[in-house]
Amino acid sequence: MDIEKLQSRSGIIGNSDSIREVLDLIAQVAPVDIAVLISGESGTGKEMIAKAIHKFSKRLQHNMITVNCGAIPVGIIESELFGHKKGSFTGANEDRKGYFESAHKGTIFLDEIGETPLETQVKLLRVLETGEFMRVGDSKTLYTDVRVIAATNKDLRELVKKNQFRQDLYFRLKTVQVDLPPLRNRIEDISQLVERFALEFTRENDIPYRGFIPEAIRFMKNYNWPGNVRELKNFVESILVLQKGERITLKMVNDKLGVPQNFHNDNLPVVVNQSAEQAERELILRQLLLLRQDVGLIKDIMNNSKNISVPSPSDVSFFPNDDHSKLTDNMEVDADGQKLVRDDAIGDMSLEDLEREAIIRTLNYFNNNRRKAAKSLGMSERTLYRKIHDYGLGKKNKSYRSTKE
Repeated sequence: MDIEKLQSRSGIIGNSDSIREVLDLIAQVAPVDIAVLISGESGTGKEMIAKAIHKFSKRLQHNMITVNCGAIPVGIIESELFGHKKGSFTGANEDRKGYFESAHKGTIFLDEIGETPLETQVKLLRVLETGEFMRVGDSKTLYTDVRVIAATNKDLRELVKKNQFRQDLYFRLKTVQVDLPPLRNRIEDISQLVERFALEFTRENDIPYRGFIPEAIRFMKNYNWPGNVRELKNFVESILVLQKGERITLKMVNDKLGVPQNFHNDNLPVVVNQSAEQAERELILRQLLLLRQDVGLIKDIMNNSKNISVPSPSDVSFFPNDDHSKLTDNMEVDADGQKLVRDDAIGDMSLEDLEREAIIRTLNYFNNNRRKAAKSLGMSERTLYRKIHDYGLGKKNKSYRSTKE
């Protein structure tokens, strides 16, 4: 399946590595009639991914029904999903089809699947495995042919451990899992997202649009966006209404977001309840993302700031002076023969060397657990494995040591 065609027809925006990998996964799973579990923080676009899978599946000519499991009261969720028989409870004045019956031959998208009561999960498992179900108040077994796509912003593995989610249902749902990255891990897509949201909104509402100045976009790339793409879209629409016909400036964005005045591009927020090693790793990763995006921003930082302050026990200087000595002069070899960059030389590193060092330190922090390291680095396991191979980190070393030890 052509990825460009898929992206164009699905409306999924972005060219970051993480989004390209999501598109590649959609292209692989959409034509195959299997269950898919989409995981990601609230606002990352899980429903859009589900629609894309349905659109490129063999079930395109039939309905896709979206069900928000968290929005249905516990007392009626089984009736909503499986239907009910007339007289089965007060108010059941007629037979009623449920969502699974209505989605026959099509797709059902179960959003917030982690909110489903345990009693209902048993029936969900049965319909997933056999296609069989019974309406509430009826003893007749019915059959539906439906593809199930589920989504969650919770860690279902943790819910399984707490006996809040059935393990058998979890394994049945995650035949294939699509992990959506939060917006803060794909900041290179923000300018494209802003432009698309702005153009669509202003055209629909006949509002003059003069664009965002580059400084405003840079500022938005540094914001955390806890509500992810949904928050960004709402923000763009709101500021365009309030500043109708104006070119959106840095001050307008700052005032609208309510960011403190001491928030600067070269003073990125870091979680304060971290160890020195965690804070250092976080800062490395944030700087790596910024370096990838905007060379002009890096030059500004180098000219205007000598250090980056980190609210933790350790301070790391990424941009000292313009004295760029050879990287080999700043390398040390640990007991395992692994070359590492001294902490005091990070400011002299190239982008590739900085990324290599970030990967080594993150693997070290997570005791070479590549799944956890990939999640912390904001990349897929596939990308991490490729980079480990590219940097020659996977052949000799089963563990990694920091030069700080």
